[in-house]
Amino acid sequence: MLKNKILIGKKMNVRLLAVALLLGGSIAPRNAIATSPEEPALKVTLQQAIDIALSDNPTIIVAGKEIELKKWAKKDAQAGLLPTAEITGAYSRTLKKQTMVMNFGGQETTIQIGTDNNYSGAFVVSLPVFAPALYKSINLTSADIELAVEKSRSSKLDMVNQVTKAYFQLLLTQDSYDVLLKSFSQAEANFNVINEMYKLGSVSEYDKIRADVQVRSLKPNLVAARNGVNLAQLQLKVLIGLDDGTDIEVEGNLKDYEGEMQERTAQAGEFSLADNSDLLQLDLNAELLRKNLELQKASFLPTVGASYNYTFTSMNNNYNIAHYRWFPSSSIAFQFSFPIFKANNFTKIRQTHIQISQLLDTRVNTERLLYMQMSSFLDQMSASSEQLASNKESVAQAEKGRIIAKKRYEVGKGTILELNDSEVALTQAQLTYNQSIYDYLVAKADLDKILGKEDKITNK
Repeated sequence: MLKNKILIGKKMNVRLLAVALLLGGSIAPRNAIATSPEEPALKVTLQQAIDIALSDNPTIIVAGKEIELKKWAKKDAQAGLLPTAEITGAYSRTLKKQTMVMNFGGQETTIQIGTDNNYSGAFVVSLPVFAPALYKSINLTSADIELAVEKSRSSKLDMVNQVTKAYFQLLLTQDSYDVLLKSFSQAEANFNVINEMYKLGSVSEYDKIRADVQVRSLKPNLVAARNGVNLAQLQLKVLIGLDDGTDIEVEGNLKDYEGEMQERTAQAGEFSLADNSDLLQLDLNAELLRKNLELQKASFLPTVGASYNYTFTSMNNNYNIAHYRWFPSSSIAFQFSFPIFKANNFTKIRQTHIQISQLLDTRVNTERLLYMQMSSFLDQMSASSEQLASNKESVAQAEKGRIIAKKRYEVGKGTILELNDSEVALTQAQLTYNQSIYDYLVAKADLDKILGKEDKITNK
């Protein structure tokens, strides 16, 4: 009888030890893997990551230079309205002079005409008086600048979208790693307790084997999650233009966006594609084609130009330039050109009309696709919001289930299978909870891109 009491006391002490270890399992932080104490990671918020990408990413820099290039192209076209001035000079040496035979009273005389050396210099100024094609060309370059600006804006919107999704991807991988790390640490604690209990003979070998298998089955998932964090960090660093050797760490976790997620859902309403960059670029391309059509039609109009010419000439038979006599002359002239017929002008106009029609049809189809995508993103956001409350409750129920499973195992009424199942259920519930927030944030980022929102573009 006394022996049984002592054995029961030992079992109760082992159970209490198990509870203490289960509740106090050690957890290594994710930062211990990602960074080292000697080189602290660069901590960035979402807005800071976007600002760095917009200032340092080569794609954005190239888009900005394209705008500058188009502006200089416009200045080049406008320079055609200004007068042009040039100085010209010419020298010719007569190799064989022209001869003429003249008859004076029956006497023929041979005369050579011309001089050995001929010099001329001129100062010429020309100015377009009426040039319709030039005016239309200037308007064409103005539309081209607007298109380049919109393309630059589109590049920024695309960069914001990519950085935002990469940022949330890193948050998801970090939170998933934390969940799996806690689960792995708890499984290790369970195994240590059960192993000690097995040595004391209070549990079967089957419980020990199941606990060991649970730890080993979680190890590959933990390693994969750690690699996922490293890959997500690398992707974000590439997007924002950081060196590969620079460690980066995003602040916060997905749970921080739960309040914003509920607030956004409450404010959901009608949306417009008026600021969509794809549609705006199609509209600007159509305007560019219309201006090009006007330029082609301007080829049917007359052109008028004016010029002023001031010339010096000298003709001599020697090279004593210092004693040459120079004879100046000046003139002013107007040039008038009226095109009568040029066949390819008509074919070019017809081609441009077809291109405009094609672009309008493309715009209609693009708008339909964008509305479909917008509806899909809104549905994803709505579904994620609806799942959030359920997933949050699932986490709470799974935590409660784990506590009950531990209590049952503590008093000897539960099995190791129930304990393991409760741990798996809790891990799965936490991962699903994080995934629902991530799905919402990614759908919202894609929706903001379609709507052309610029609230995160501070580096304009």
